[in-house]
Amino acid sequence: MTAADTATVETHCPYCALQCGMGLRPTTGVDGPAVEVVERPDFPVNRGALCGKGRTASELLAPGARLVSPLVRDRDTGELVPAGWDTALDRVAEGLRRAGALYGRDAVGVFGGGGLTNEKAYALGKFARVVLGTSQIDYNGRFCMSSAAAAQGRAFGLDRGLPFPLADVARTGCVLLVGSNLAETMPPALRYLTELKENGGRLIVVDPRRTRTAEQADLHLAPRPGTDLALALGLLHLVVAEGRVDEEFVAGRTSGWPAARAAAMAHWPELVERLTGIPVPQLREAVRMFCDAPSSMVLTARGPEQQAKGTDTVGAWINLCLATGRAGRELSGYGCLTGQGNGQGGREHGQKADQLPGYRRLDDPAARRHVAAVWGVDPDALPGPGRSAYELLDALGGDVRALLLMGSNPVVSAPHAAHVEERIRALDFLAVADVVLSETAALADVVLPVAQWAEETGTTTNLEGRVLLRRRALDPPPGVRTDLAVLGGLAARLGHPVGFPTEPAEVFEELRRASAGGPADYSGITYARLAAGDGVFWPCPAERADAAGPATAPEAAERAVTGAPAAGGDPVGLPVHPGTPRLFLERFATPDGRARFVPVTHRPADEETDAGYPVVLTTGRVLAQYQSGAQTRRVAALNAAEPGPYVELHPRLADRLGVADGEPVAVVSRRGRAVAPARVSPAIRPDTVFMPFHWPGEGRANSLTNPALDPVSRMPEFKVCAVRIERLER
Repeated sequence: MTAADTATVETHCPYCALQCGMGLRPTTGVDGPAVEVVERPDFPVNRGALCGKGRTASELLAPGARLVSPLVRDRDTGELVPAGWDTALDRVAEGLRRAGALYGRDAVGVFGGGGLTNEKAYALGKFARVVLGTSQIDYNGRFCMSSAAAAQGRAFGLDRGLPFPLADVARTGCVLLVGSNLAETMPPALRYLTELKENGGRLIVVDPRRTRTAEQADLHLAPRPGTDLALALGLLHLVVAEGRVDEEFVAGRTSGWPAARAAAMAHWPELVERLTGIPVPQLREAVRMFCDAPSSMVLTARGPEQQAKGTDTVGAWINLCLATGRAGRELSGYGCLTGQGNGQGGREHGQKADQLPGYRRLDDPAARRHVAAVWGVDPDALPGPGRSAYELLDALGGDVRALLLMGSNPVVSAPHAAHVEERIRALDFLAVADVVLSETAALADVVLPVAQWAEETGTTTNLEGRVLLRRRALDPPPGVRTDLAVLGGLAARLGHPVGFPTEPAEVFEELRRASAGGPADYSGITYARLAAGDGVFWPCPAERADAAGPATAPEAAERAVTGAPAAGGDPVGLPVHPGTPRLFLERFATPDGRARFVPVTHRPADEETDAGYPVVLTTGRVLAQYQSGAQTRRVAALNAAEPGPYVELHPRLADRLGVADGEPVAVVSRRGRAVAPARVSPAIRPDTVFMPFHWPGEGRANSLTNPALDPVSRMPEFKVCAVRIERLER
């Protein structure tokens, strides 16, 4: 569809994992975007509501707001200058080929993004492993929800952000929301918490700050950052001590309870109060509210997950759900509020260092055989697992000499960002594909301008596991190509002229076959079905349902490789396969069908406070900006609402430092220094300061953050580091 058409195109927002439904309607403006955003009240997730980012999303489609020509670094002047596409792609192919030839295939790295569509994530992973033959691929989603993914895999045998539709949140009896500020990060989702309370349900919010979301809570627990694990264990201790364990559920549908119970009993209430700062009466009240409700949910976000013990922390909250029988039942369960636009799908189809499409493990011989058959390569030719995101960035300029980066801005978004910037500058060659000249793109040898969300068709998977179709509404400007076209052009130059189609529908058909029989099975999902409805929840292992039910994983995998029709695909009149809106109602995805308790115990943060660094820094997002800000900082209305970084600190801390609201302060960690205005507020703990992470320069919060990694998920500890605050001279 082009802007010349008059009909409104139904599509989805390019930002967070809600993937709100919206319409794009052509406009008559000359200098501005060719389409405007309109509401789409019929889409069930947001029912027409849009935040300011979604409402202004079309502004980035205007020519003046984005890249419209490839840029190459002049070898004489060192400046980025416009170039033709052939010149740019030739230079990229040369840089990648040279690094591989001189230093080996693993000297070439690939770094992706959680905003890439399923088709692009799939093609990028295939490109890395088939064309480049490198194991060195990961993506910025590793920084978002990898700890929750690892914990869900350990406990349930499967990771899908929410195992139920978001609408169920409004119908449960109690929501325990841990480390999420929905009111600012996903504003349209706040209505589900509002409706929960209107329906008589209760809301508990765990956050060291009294955010706009915490203000809606019936009970706000404000723990010291880094003590969420102790809090969850303390609540489970009280569940046991007060006789609130669902013994029938634990016996019938779980395993491993005795060890998990013993670990929890070592965290008695008074100890937990000392660790977290939460009074014992509040701990008891939280248990009462959670257990007295007829149904309950625990929802976590980046607060407990972005820690060097994030997997165990999420595991402790899952243990609480299992012990109380609040999992595997309607209107109950654990869920992760995935952050990035396609953070869920991006990790399912091959961008992660250890995974193949369909959420298959790269070290699983059967998975390698299946995907290799779809790709037409020898399974032994596929590289093994590579480095996680931060470890890959840390290796740049050393073991990894050339990097292809798509849809990410680690100069702003990575922990210990000054070090990451140094490593990027040390590369022999860097190519970046992006829609704007981000801080990372500005360091590249070649910058490739790529199409935006409204200029190409593709699928995304939202936080519910709902696969959605984004529709093309207009043509990209002259001089701009799609990411799929970029990968196809590079593959051809590197000796693979076939296997990398540029049409998203063709890529999705291959993705369906590659995912068939895997944990994230998309084989029964088609573009036609997505275009006709409101999305399909995976797993969906067949196009149509029949009396025998969906195919087994081996049957689906065999059909995918051979091209045989899906189960129920031939008989006329059979209903479509419904997908799986609610997981685990009959069994969990483990070999024996039981959820697994994992015993965990509290341990300190990687970096505790001391006399030199006496305050805890925690970071996060604000309403008007998104991720590294590379796009939202180019929208005037959003900048007017939140123009720059700040340091939120409690009045008692401000008084001790002699700092007034609005005065600049320096925040210093063992890794760096950031300067921003003070924002004095009683909404934060006196021992904690908060900085949003959307800005580069001297206010870059990630200059301070700790890259210590969770041993399971390899998630960095963004949410906790020791700092000192310095008052600057007026």
